[in-house]
Amino acid sequence: MPDFDPRWVFLVLVFAAVMTAAQALLGLVRTAGTRRKVNKRLAVVERTGSLAELVLELRKQRGLSESGDSRIMMRWLSDMVARSGVPYQPRRWALYVIGLAATVFLLLFVWTRSPLIALAVAPAVSIALPLAFLHFKAEARAKAIATQLPNALEIIVRSLEAGHPVPTAVALVGREMPDPLGSEFGMAADEIAYGATLEQAVGRIADRCRHPDVDLFAATIRLQERSGGNLTGLLKMNAKAVRERAKMRMKIKAASSEGRASAMILTGAPFGVLGILTVSAPHFYGAVIHATPVKIGLVVLGVWMFIGNLVMRRMIDMRI
Repeated sequence: MPDFDPRWVFLVLVFAAVMTAAQALLGLVRTAGTRRKVNKRLAVVERTGSLAELVLELRKQRGLSESGDSRIMMRWLSDMVARSGVPYQPRRWALYVIGLAATVFLLLFVWTRSPLIALAVAPAVSIALPLAFLHFKAEARAKAIATQLPNALEIIVRSLEAGHPVPTAVALVGREMPDPLGSEFGMAADEIAYGATLEQAVGRIADRCRHPDVDLFAATIRLQERSGGNLTGLLKMNAKAVRERAKMRMKIKAASSEGRASAMILTGAPFGVLGILTVSAPHFYGAVIHATPVKIGLVVLGVWMFIGNLVMRRMIDMRI
């Protein structure tokens, strides 16, 4: 009877874990993308039967309770979930984290043959990667909001000049604009129809987006609601200020492009050299690459390189 090779068990487990992680990632992408509609809110409208159900469903997807308060205990995580726009599904997210942790654990165990290292790194990676994904989605959504907001304000101004009330103008933005701003204004219009005041609905947009341009818009509405005045003129100045801020951001991005390119090259150079040496001269590091201290050192170096890049990123991140 042939000897049983335990490596086959690990290979089968690794294959199963990778397939599970791939399915989880595919499901996450499908959930985040949904169907190609004008915006996500219009897709939710088709599944709900009343305005109350629509408002509650939209709040639930953003991690909010029926009253509009956060359902997540940690405030920073609640803000990140709301800003990212990814539907809040805690059970599915827990399965993704467990699948990712199992995959990382098995890969590290097969590579290092050290269960302690795999057990120490796997939980950290399974938490850090989903948080990084949420942060990436939140930043991309913030950029889209900054791009769309001037056009949304123009729609509101033209609607007001045509004689429509402000709630109607807000609802028009929700119907005409794509995501992410279309869903935000549409959700505000639904909340107004559900009984909230204009100031409350726009304030909740600012709370969900956490964007300075949206905060300025909410402050403009709050000022006009409490003290009166020409709202059309205020919104025109608001749109102009948002456009000027966007121009300044683009100027800063252009001025720092050379430095950012140098940083990317210097960061990728060690990995590129390692890949070239591995292909062209596999025996160059062949005698030591499989040693456990070398593997641990490479992991530590990678972590420190990531931390260094993160610190430099924070140093040059200019907020306008």
